Amino acid sequence: MVDYRDAELRGSRFEHTDLSGAEFRAVDLSGTRFRAVDLSGAVLRGVELDGVDIHGELRNVTINGVRVDEYVTAELDRRYPDRVRMRPTDPAGFRTAWDVVERLWAGTVGRARGLDPALLHESVDGEWSFTETLRHLVYATDAWVRRAILGDPAPWDPLDLPWDEMPDTPGTPRDRAARPSLDEVLALRRDRMATVREVVDGLTDESLAADTEPVDAPGWPPPRSFPVRECLLTVLNEEWEHRLYAERDLTALANRSR
Repeated sequence: MVDYRDAELRGSRFEHTDLSGAEFRAVDLSGTRFRAVDLSGAVLRGVELDGVDIHGELRNVTINGVRVDEYVTAELDRRYPDRVRMRPTDPAGFRTAWDVVERLWAGTVGRARGLDPALLHESVDGEWSFTETLRHLVYATDAWVRRAILGDPAPWDPLDLPWDEMPDTPGTPRDRAARPSLDEVLALRRDRMATVREVVDGLTDESLAADTEPVDAPGWPPPRSFPVRECLLTVLNEEWEHRLYAERDLTALANRSR
C-alpha cells in the first residue's frame, strides 16, 4: 500500500489503476475528470459538489439523505417519453423498442448529413466522433447479438470499435485512426441493425427467457452463457444512450461550423 500525505499529484493520470478501498481525506479533486470509473459503494462525506456534471448509471444513489436516482429516472422518462420503451418485458415490447431505435436514429443520421463530412470525424470534449459512435454501436451489436445470441465466436468487422478502456483482446479490432466515410459506416450499420431486427422479430416468450450458448473463443462478452433478455437490453441501452450523446455533440459541431 502507498500512503500519499501532503503530496503534489496535480495533473496526474490514473488509468487501469485499482484504487478500490482507498481513502481520500482533505484532497483537492477540483477540475478532475472521471471516465469509465466504478464508484459502487463509495461514501462521500463533507464534500462540495458545485458545477459537477455526471453522466452514468445511477442505482441506489443517496444525497443528503435523499435517494436521487429515482428522481433522475423519472425526469429522464418525462423528458424522453420513448425512453420507457427501452425497458421491454416481452417480445412485442422488444419489437416496439427497436422500431423506436430505427426511427430516432434515422432522424439523427439525417441531421448528421447536413454537416460538413469532415466534422463527423471530430471529437467534442474528448468524446467519440459521430462516425466512431456508429462504429461502436456496430461493435455492440456484434458482441451481444451476433456473438452472444447467434453464436458467431468472431463476428467483428475491421471497423468495429470497442470501448476505449477494453483491454487488448486477440482478434478484436481497435483502429482509432480509421476515417471511413459516413456512407461506408452506415452500410455496415444497416447490416447490423437488420440483424437485430431479424432477431427481435423472431422472438418468442420461450426464446426471450432462454440463455445463450457459450462460444468457444476469446472476446467480448466472455465465453459463457448470458440471458437473451439481458443481451438485448444491453443493445437497447447502448443505442439509446449513444444517440443522445451524438445529438449533443452534433449540436456542438453545428455551432462550431458557424
